[in-house]
Amino acid sequence: MKKTIKTATRWVDRIKTIPFIAHLLRATDRFNDRMGSQFGAAITYFSFLSLIPILMVSFAAAGFVLASNPELLAGLIEKIVRSVSDPSLVKTLENTVNTAISQRTTVGLTGLLVALYSGISWMGNLREAVRAQTRDVWERNPDEQEKIYFKYIKDLISLIGLILALLITTAITSFASSAQIATVHALGLEGISWLRPVMLLIAMLISITANYFMFLWIFWILPKNRLNTKALIKGSLLAAIGFEVIKFIMTIVLPRLAESPSGAAFGSIIGLMAFFYFFARLTLFCAAWIATAKENQPRT
Repeated sequence: MKKTIKTATRWVDRIKTIPFIAHLLRATDRFNDRMGSQFGAAITYFSFLSLIPILMVSFAAAGFVLASNPELLAGLIEKIVRSVSDPSLVKTLENTVNTAISQRTTVGLTGLLVALYSGISWMGNLREAVRAQTRDVWERNPDEQEKIYFKYIKDLISLIGLILALLITTAITSFASSAQIATVHALGLEGISWLRPVMLLIAMLISITANYFMFLWIFWILPKNRLNTKALIKGSLLAAIGFEVIKFIMTIVLPRLAESPSGAAFGSIIGLMAFFYFFARLTLFCAAWIATAKENQPRT
């Protein structure tokens, strides 16, 4: 028995010496020691909270559309009357629509201001979480203290950059997908069965490439100290692949979650929170992975 335990221990020690496994263990230890899960939960909270002003802006935009299109407004009210049999509920819904129209400017401006503040705060939390994983020591360095107005300006610029990166990645993915479909139709290749998995693989590679540039921007701009370029490239690729896996799993889980009565009521909320949480954990783990690469280890 003791001999078996010693043999198993020896094999485990050998496995731990494999460079990739050793790196993975170093990243996991750093992620756990520097409260990666707790930071991920905080980022999830602020991510979900940021949706409220976005909904306010959407609500105001709908008000502007309805106010400028009386026919659309009349059609909407008519559909409400037809679909709801309770007169009191009909009156409540009509009042809600009228409120959206009459207070559209106030709600829109308030939503924009709150969205700006919550977005900057969200970026600040993401920045602090990434820096906690990438700095040499767990404690914040004294030279990282910044004046509050300079910090907000910096976070605003970072937020704008991230939004632009998201828009560019989304545009690239959508354009590539549309181009693929158009090409297949133009060449009359719809009936070729083996072409479907090939096209799916190409679409996935394009999506991973778009994700890669987004994470590369995050890991390049947010850390205080400059990270090794080689480790940065590898870590961004790891994050891009992981993010694609998360999106794939969510597309499978969410429809099944919505099939149950509780899932139909809370499935979208649970799905959003899960998506934000896994995105935050993936980002912070890959930041720890980059920081623990041999290229970024202090020389002894």
